[in-house]
Amino acid sequence: MSSNLDYSESFYRDYATRYAEVSHNYIQSVYINSSHPALKGDDDLLDRMVELVPEGGRGLDAGCGSGARDVFLYWQRGYDVYGVDAVDENIQEARRLHPEIADRVAVADLSLPLSHPDGSMDFVLCNAVIQHIAPEKTLGTTIPELVRVLKPGGALQFMFKVGSGVATVFDRDYGTDRSFQLYTVDEVLKVLEGHGMTVIPEEEGKLGGIMHFTDPKPMEHVVLFARKAG
Repeated sequence: MSSNLDYSESFYRDYATRYAEVSHNYIQSVYINSSHPALKGDDDLLDRMVELVPEGGRGLDAGCGSGARDVFLYWQRGYDVYGVDAVDENIQEARRLHPEIADRVAVADLSLPLSHPDGSMDFVLCNAVIQHIAPEKTLGTTIPELVRVLKPGGALQFMFKVGSGVATVFDRDYGTDRSFQLYTVDEVLKVLEGHGMTVIPEEEGKLGGIMHFTDPKPMEHVVLFARKAG
């Protein structure tokens, strides 16, 4: 987090229960103006990741959010998946909603090094998280750490709000203004490629390449899948 601007922590502390409701009911999970015809919402990303990683593989949802919806969904499909989030209220909401994964979610600040060993994950998810982290931390620590914990050949699903600077929008689902750190595609790709990651291309109509969409707020996003060398 930036010392000059609280992008999200106070918001999540105040709205943890509502955020879990929005997430679990897919209220903001419909994608508008998608650049890929097969990308319509969050479930399409989950289905694609399942195609890219070993059945029952080990994964990390870095910034799992209030309720840890995706940790629960992957766990239901038989994956050895864990989630971390910087806000304790988000983790507590996950344990309340999904006691089955209570020991699989924990508090962790993604602007700091992860506690997981090198090469311990078959896949990592990081969806709309770096919008809450100052750029120097995202590019210098967060992304390199996500790559570090991946096994050679492991897959990363990475989503971010695209643009430059900080954008503030009114979010009608919460009735309040929200501020987000924006990133350009080039700066994110430079770090990923510098740490041995290659974007998985579109093949035979499957999700791949640099994909753009707009969420209902509306905010423009980019999402991609990348593979670690080796």
